[in-house]
Amino acid sequence: MQKAGAAMPERDLPFEAAIDRFRGLLKEQAERVERIGKPTEWLDYATLDRLVIGVVGGDGIGPTIAKEAKKVLEVLLSGELKSGRVEIREIQGLTIENRAKQSKPLPDEVLEEIKKCHVLLKGPTTTPDEGSGLPNIESANIAIRKAFDLFANVRPVKVPSQGIDWVFFRENTEGEYVLGSKGIMVTPDLAVDFKVVTRPGSQRIIRLAFEHARKTGRRRVTVVTKANIIKTTDGLFLETAKKVAKDFPEINWDGWYVDVFTAKLIDEKRRREFEVVVLPNLYGDIVTDEAAELQGGVGTAGSANIGARFGMFEAIHGSAPRMVAEGREEYADPLSLMRAGVMLLEHVGMLEKSRRLSMALDVCGVYEQRLKVTGRADGAKASQFGDYVVSALSDPRLEERWVAHQKG
Repeated sequence: MQKAGAAMPERDLPFEAAIDRFRGLLKEQAERVERIGKPTEWLDYATLDRLVIGVVGGDGIGPTIAKEAKKVLEVLLSGELKSGRVEIREIQGLTIENRAKQSKPLPDEVLEEIKKCHVLLKGPTTTPDEGSGLPNIESANIAIRKAFDLFANVRPVKVPSQGIDWVFFRENTEGEYVLGSKGIMVTPDLAVDFKVVTRPGSQRIIRLAFEHARKTGRRRVTVVTKANIIKTTDGLFLETAKKVAKDFPEINWDGWYVDVFTAKLIDEKRRREFEVVVLPNLYGDIVTDEAAELQGGVGTAGSANIGARFGMFEAIHGSAPRMVAEGREEYADPLSLMRAGVMLLEHVGMLEKSRRLSMALDVCGVYEQRLKVTGRADGAKASQFGDYVVSALSDPRLEERWVAHQKG
């Protein structure tokens, strides 16, 4: 035992520094648990005199696809925009250049503008990695999720011809990502990162998944973990699911390990059985990308980030810097961000407008494909596809076209 006042052996100094830093992280997370455990009243969008929709282009291909998603929203909401019941605001400054310049994932002036909105339609943003030459800043997405406590990442995947109709509820503010930029390089040869799972954080995402199943008439919720190996954190998530499930006796639920579950998503017989899936953050990120590939790729899938008082809607893919470097951003596919627009409209209670946009995207992007976006000059430009969707929205026979494809 070291005597009081004695100098600490040099070999122990890195460990003591790591322990001190870990102590600070534990305190931070304990305070967070106390905060999110308090009841929160959900915003009722129907009570708003004016709904403010923020649109952020982001960077990479983001501004290109955000422009087209905004265009279709303006067509759908033309009456509400004219009457003043809805306002669409463009928010600048979430580019990688500005974030790198300020060494912040979410610049203060951008956050203040976002706070003036009720929901946000957001283009993809670049997160620097090691060796990029940019500051090691956190993901802008994670920063926004933290700022507004957007704990639920909801990602639907639907392929009717294959019997696929899934809704994924990915926990959005915990897991490996919550401290992803705060790992500790203990020594030059030892790096440690952290995974955080809390009981209140698990309860609210799992309960939301079960409530969605009840509301939509679905009969099965699948809980995905690796609790047989990651026994403490994943174990808590699974234990919480068992308790929440008791409040929904009419809904069947089962637990799957993430490795087996990802395999069964490509099992043509078994995958038809899945309906609602709830899972921790990292698993949800990976699994939903795999699921989207079955739908036609990550460029076809939208994503909702939901909290009690705010919602952010985005594509699940990234900013595609390679496309930009090759001068192909004008050929980026805006379908995914338009799908996010469908979810935004549904979230704020505009169900018929959400349904109409969904039909238009099915007709244009899945069934008829008179214009096909390939990401290259052999396909349509984003602006051309946007005009194609606008023409479908303006067609009084849109529902007939959609129904005909459903029957066919």
